[in-house]
Amino acid sequence: MKTQRPPQKASSPDSDAYRDLLGDLAAAIAPLQTLHQQAVETLAPRVREILHSGSRDAHLIEHTLDHLLDHACIPQGLAVFKSLCRHYWQINPHATASYITAYREMWDSDDQETKDAEFAGDLPDEQEAQP
Repeated sequence: MKTQRPPQKASSPDSDAYRDLLGDLAAAIAPLQTLHQQAVETLAPRVREILHSGSRDAHLIEHTLDHLLDHACIPQGLAVFKSLCRHYWQINPHATASYITAYREMWDSDDQETKDAEFAGDLPDEQEAQP
């Protein structure tokens, strides 16, 4: 018994142009994604060391957060950025909140629910961070 394939729709010139545009964009974005990934791989050991040592060096932490912010557009970069924010929250919650705001302004979508959910539950309330 032969199975029949459903008839394929003829592609329109618009859909072909759209497909070509997507292919061109993907090719253009690939090297940038690679650079973001390489930067995160370079910064991750520094973050692990900061976390492992319990460093309270605000200059080092903020310098690292500044660099991570540039690469928080990829999931791996955001994960490392969040882990350092969680650590720094205990040291300087106001500065950490500024980094979170900068992340939202730089990388978040315009959807308010997405913005609210992105860091929801990731950081304690400011009162919890106070001794």
